[in-house]
Amino acid sequence: MDQLPSDLVQRLEKALRPDGLRTDLHARTLYAQDVFTKDLPVLAVLRPRNIEELASAVKLATADGLAIVPRGGGMSYSSGYVPLVEQTVTLDMSGMNRVLEINDVDMYVTVECGCTWQELHEILEPMQLRTTYWGTLSGRMATVGGSLSQNSIFWGSGQYGTAADCVLSLQVVLADGTVLETGSQAQRHCPPFFRHYGPDLTGIFTSDCGALGIKATATLRLMPTLSAQQYCAFDFEDGTAMLNAMSAISRSGLATECFGFDPFLQMQRMKRDSVSQDVASLANVMKQADSVTHALKEGAKIAFAGRRYMTDVDYSLQVITEDLNQTSADERATQVKALALGFGAREIENSIPKIVRANPFGPLNNMVGPNGERWVPSHVVVPHSRAVASYQEILSLFDGHADEFRAFEIQTGFLFATIATNGFVIEPVFYWPDALTEIHEESVEEDHIKRLQCFPENLEARQKVAQVRNEFAAHFCQSGGIHLQIGKSYRYKEGLQDSTLSLLRSIKAHVDPKGLMNPGSLGLDAAS
Repeated sequence: MDQLPSDLVQRLEKALRPDGLRTDLHARTLYAQDVFTKDLPVLAVLRPRNIEELASAVKLATADGLAIVPRGGGMSYSSGYVPLVEQTVTLDMSGMNRVLEINDVDMYVTVECGCTWQELHEILEPMQLRTTYWGTLSGRMATVGGSLSQNSIFWGSGQYGTAADCVLSLQVVLADGTVLETGSQAQRHCPPFFRHYGPDLTGIFTSDCGALGIKATATLRLMPTLSAQQYCAFDFEDGTAMLNAMSAISRSGLATECFGFDPFLQMQRMKRDSVSQDVASLANVMKQADSVTHALKEGAKIAFAGRRYMTDVDYSLQVITEDLNQTSADERATQVKALALGFGAREIENSIPKIVRANPFGPLNNMVGPNGERWVPSHVVVPHSRAVASYQEILSLFDGHADEFRAFEIQTGFLFATIATNGFVIEPVFYWPDALTEIHEESVEEDHIKRLQCFPENLEARQKVAQVRNEFAAHFCQSGGIHLQIGKSYRYKEGLQDSTLSLLRSIKAHVDPKGLMNPGSLGLDAAS
């Protein structure tokens, strides 16, 4: 079957309205591919507008034996929503994007899970409120539900952890259309203000990649906006020193964001981002200043520094500290500087963290290389004690493929980041000449993509990247690394202890007895 039965089309159109169902080939192809993987098209794209339509659509599709794959903003690179079976429909959650309740007394916000992090941030910002974790860099398109399904980091992660750490309660649609509530709202007479009352059922449905249910609404913890920021940037001569400094800063709890680049990735960013973009971004930096004099001073510093100061930088570390007043934010930054300098750092201009913080959800042009190359990351999360060794292990893995990398023009770089006081993220990224696909054309700014070089399809290079990413995943399955955005790429099931896997299979069998909820994610399917 390569199309939906006509009677099911009629039932879905009645449940969703005609414009909530797409069966054209372009949509079926676009919504079935992620940043790296394009394989099977889906049979249809379903776009519910509310939880009632979502529950009805799921019930109708699974009753006909169709697999269901949820899709948020489409920024996955681990095949999270790429179908593995032919009889699959995609749920496009972007139609459910309302902010349902902002409770500034009990300090929570409830949103539909198709809401993007940028939309949520812009609604909360005038109220001087934010969620503890407030989005990933791709938050212009990345959704709350997608981040909770895959888990993600960036804004606020240095102090408050991941996306899954900030959620209190969920409404989840199960495979048969049942709506399940978690957290305190699972009680018949209780609002969604607290996560832990009895077993943590909210946690079961975070990081599940849609294998257990479809997140319809989420209630997230609120906090006052930290209105005072300070910015630090450093240069290190070698990666080991920078990684050790990042761990020390992370353990101190001083930074809300702490991230670094190796020399290659830093060079790529300098190529990609133009001086004209810097000037455009400068307006937001100046808007954030607390006085006209301060704004002019900040603008002049960035404009004068330009990009010259980055030409002699090796490993660059960027740190943002925040607090309720400037004195406290400055004191945090002073302590960060002392830690970094203790590992041999050289302080450099802090333009990059200022510009990034002032423009938190920029265009998604970074999902292609500066000349139009294909781009895909992998990543691992390790404890601080394993950060340097893990980085060296990845370098050794890549060295084993050096000849093929040169032959296929595959280049690699690294992003590093910290999570709260106890997590270290190492993210190798791959660039290679290859044809772009529909998702790049849909996501990258039109004017930007027109300026890029067009490469022919390069299946051999792409397959080599896939091979090395698989080896990367296999290595950390054995060496104790873990992953966000598990999708269908990382070896989650293979690394589980037998008793834990048995429990997971039991939960899957209970909430999805036919194995139709995103088959293959977490390594689970009907026969798992």
